[in-house]
Amino acid sequence: MTNAIEQAASAITNIHGPNFPKTVLVLGSGLGAFGEKIDAENIIPYKDIPGFPVSTVSGHAGQLLIGKAAGTPIACMQGRLHVYEGHPVQEIALPIRTYRALGAETLILTNAAGSLRQEMGPGSLMLISDHINFSGRNPLIGPNDDDVGPRFPDMSNVYDAQLREQFTHAAKEEGINLKSGVYLYTTGPSFETPAEIKMFAKMGADAVGMSTAPEAIAARHAGLKVVGLSLITNHAAGIAAHPITHDETLAIGAQSYETMSRLMLQFLSTFDRTP
Repeated sequence: MTNAIEQAASAITNIHGPNFPKTVLVLGSGLGAFGEKIDAENIIPYKDIPGFPVSTVSGHAGQLLIGKAAGTPIACMQGRLHVYEGHPVQEIALPIRTYRALGAETLILTNAAGSLRQEMGPGSLMLISDHINFSGRNPLIGPNDDDVGPRFPDMSNVYDAQLREQFTHAAKEEGINLKSGVYLYTTGPSFETPAEIKMFAKMGADAVGMSTAPEAIAARHAGLKVVGLSLITNHAAGIAAHPITHDETLAIGAQSYETMSRLMLQFLSTFDRTP
């Protein structure tokens, strides 16, 4: 994996130069339009970075933007990678480890998720307080690279308390009702059954989705600070009164884009402005 990280980092440096941002943002389903808020110095398709799998899902552009947003230097993954696309979960860790090797310190994860709470309906924004990895897969399985992180990393505080407080303050500044809750990860691509949703609710989950946890685990293993934001696009199976579709995910993402964008820009404005 060390060679793969070095090759990917070298490719990005050859295009962008040595000053890689300290902050990385991953845009989930329906949220790719936020890339338009970034004053990009460079746009690098994933296919031009050795080892980076290419996104195949509608709503995921599959490119890395490097520039500034709200005056803060940022690298933005406009489109993420999913296990359900056929990528081994270990491959999803490669971009995260590459950014760490380039000097990144903070990872902001966003996703589209289904709500398990009746009062948290479509269009809501949920700050992730913790996650449940229900997939049975972990990006750290296999030989450990001690240069990246320890064999058995602690996951007591995956989502950084200070960054969550910054998000909460940003929401208050913008007059946004920001929820907080536990995100449960499944591999997908099928949506969950009503019976599964009932079980997840009893386990303490507030929202469910098909991403985020693998990147969060890889980031904490590598020593990055992590914060996560879910855009609620639907009520989950058994709660929703109609069948769930990916088109609905994209549609609600588009409708809620301005609210998410205001919150993210306010949040980023509190960051250190040095590269």
